[in-house]
Amino acid sequence: MARSLGADFQVITFIQTRDRPTAVAFYRDVLGLTFVIDDPFGSLFDQNGTGLGITQIEGFTPGPHPALGWQASDIHDSIRTLTSRGVTMKIYEGFGQDEVGIWHAPGGAAQIAWFEDPDGNLLSLTQV
Repeated sequence: MARSLGADFQVITFIQTRDRPTAVAFYRDVLGLTFVIDDPFGSLFDQNGTGLGITQIEGFTPGPHPALGWQASDIHDSIRTLTSRGVTMKIYEGFGQDEVGIWHAPGGAAQIAWFEDPDGNLLSLTQV
């Protein structure tokens, strides 16, 4: 029987950057992620047991879709913290977000807000 990716495997997500020192400072100092290590190939952070690898790619261009997101227990508090650290929430014209940038899903099941890292990677906060 083939071994599956199960409980003994840990997830690592990746974000690409054009400027690794700037990205490391953002994820460490602005978002408050726990820095683990730098090596010649990238930087690694811990997100409560999930790894976040940051790799530098010359000429990298971010996509228009969210690259990474976090579940927030209090999205308003998270937004206040981020904006106090200089982050600007993205507000999309005609999308119906509130004044702080939160979109409320139909039926109220989720609230989502978006912002960008220094490379323009789209990041999100979600409260369910």
